Amino acid sequence: MRFRVEADPKTCKPNGKIRGKKPPKERNTKHDSNCCKEGKLYDIYKCSPQVSNHTKATQTLNVRFDDGEDGRGPPECDNKYHSNKELVVTFSTGWFNKEKKCVSKYINIHGNGQTVKAKVVNECDSTMGCDGGHSYQPPCVNNIIDASDTVWEALGVPTDQRGGWTITGQMHD
Repeated sequence: MRFRVEADPKTCKPNGKIRGKKPPKERNTKHDSNCCKEGKLYDIYKCSPQVSNHTKATQTLNVRFDDGEDGRGPPECDNKYHSNKELVVTFSTGWFNKEKKCVSKYINIHGNGQTVKAKVVNECDSTMGCDGGHSYQPPCVNNIIDASDTVWEALGVPTDQRGGWTITGQMHD
């Protein structure tokens, strides 16, 4: 499977909305993640854009693969936490496809003149969010590949530029 990675969620429409709740003051903010805004409506998706050689997506930065300290359980593919030094990614709900991507396990990511092989370990939930189980973060949009800092590092992307690059990807075992 090959696809171009930038942003275009138009090929899959929202399945509904959830209303943001105010996070508790004691919420873990160690990872500097974005919280839902109280009262704001967030789109939810059960689908992701169809994959082709020019499917568009967004690669984002995820620094929370390792310890569950933000209240999340271990990744769904192997039920193990991963070191933030590993080359790992999560997919939006539709692309994760009820763990079917766990079977494919790896994606080659091409960007910035580099190629990185990363392991698919989890889902970036596009159907829920704004609650304790999701660390009070909004639901993921339907076209996310959420990558560890180490993936960005291997692509040679400077720290201050991580969070949204055009790349290509190819799934394989």
